Amino acid sequence: MAVSVTTSRFSVSSWLLLFSMQAAMGITASAAFSQDGILTQPSPQIESAPFYSPDAPPARKTPLPNRRQDIEEQTVAADYRVSALQPDSKGALWVGSWQGLAKINPKTGRILNRVSLPNTTVGALAQDRSGRIWAGTYEGLVRIDPRSGEITAQNFALPSNRVLSMLVDQRGYLWVGTDAGLALISPDQGLLMTTVKNLPGVSANALTLDPLGNLWVGTLNGLVQVNTASALLMRQIDTIPGKTVQALDFDPWGMLWLGTPTGLYAADVGIQRTIQLVRPPSAKPDAKSTARPAGKGRSSNHPSPKNRSQSSRPVSQPPQIEKIVFVSTDPALFKLRTVTQLQGRNVMTLRFDKLNSIWVGTTTGLLRVNPFNGATGGEIPYLPASRVLSLSPDTGGKLWVGTSEGLAWVSTETFRAKPHATFLPVGQ
Repeated sequence: MAVSVTTSRFSVSSWLLLFSMQAAMGITASAAFSQDGILTQPSPQIESAPFYSPDAPPARKTPLPNRRQDIEEQTVAADYRVSALQPDSKGALWVGSWQGLAKINPKTGRILNRVSLPNTTVGALAQDRSGRIWAGTYEGLVRIDPRSGEITAQNFALPSNRVLSMLVDQRGYLWVGTDAGLALISPDQGLLMTTVKNLPGVSANALTLDPLGNLWVGTLNGLVQVNTASALLMRQIDTIPGKTVQALDFDPWGMLWLGTPTGLYAADVGIQRTIQLVRPPSAKPDAKSTARPAGKGRSSNHPSPKNRSQSSRPVSQPPQIEKIVFVSTDPALFKLRTVTQLQGRNVMTLRFDKLNSIWVGTTTGLLRVNPFNGATGGEIPYLPASRVLSLSPDTGGKLWVGTSEGLAWVSTETFRAKPHATFLPVGQ
């Protein structure tokens, strides 16, 4: 219906009726009276529909909380960091990166398998007593059975799905460190036993066991000791230089070594030890060389008269050796010393090798440290990147190193690194 008004004479009630009809139909017009009382009104104009651009609106500068993790993973994925290394009981090496999980032969470097995971961002790896591999990702836990090839996503109610560290304790239980606390899992039963959500320092960055079986946790605010049997906190130490503890390992003498953003430290945590003399087990006799057929009428259990004098000679025993035995702990004792050669270095990971040397990975390189005097042999050359994130010594006769730009191995003879093409960007 269209309304067009030019000039006319109306009563006041007629004007009101006209204006109400125009308003109801979305018609706007301007009106005025001439000098002789005639209403002059132009032809009405109907408002056109608003125009919307077909382009999508611009992206927000600050992503919403539930999208920040996705954007973070997409951003850092280009660096191909190798965040976890786990040798297994069959001699293979599992490589966890932000591009997924792979299994390699550490002696030859040959890639044996690439494992497809629900989430490719691997933060930690562990092997349970049954030989299964547990991968901690940014979306929870995944269990891999190397024998059957079965891959199972575990739907545990962890304090957080962002897994940072894992460890199997002396009883065979799996401890899982997240950015919001700890969880204890029975690998065989597939059950979540308990969680520790009130962890001082919140984030369980690193885990290690002391010689008495207690769990030590590196957090954002120092150290926490946990009883593995009860999951109760035993003590907290918040006087660590640099505050954030990023790496942990015990040496064979019961000293705790820890890495922070400000350096490498050794701590006497009060573990009492004693020296005992023990005799190593004697070598078993070779059955082929000692067994002899029984002669006619003679039992094989009795030596012949000719050899009777030789068999009665006392067998020489191997010499006794010293063995360190850990007996108790003093919860009031904690003495910390600084390794001056690494003061100011940001230590990301550390591991002892079979020769009791410490391999220390920092954000500016990899070093081998003498634990007795702190001396270093210089930085290892030819790594893919100077930021070292994970280590696996004495694996396939090599030291395997995970960096922010890929995997490498170090020769124990030349102490030079060689990159390994486990995960590489397309075109490299």
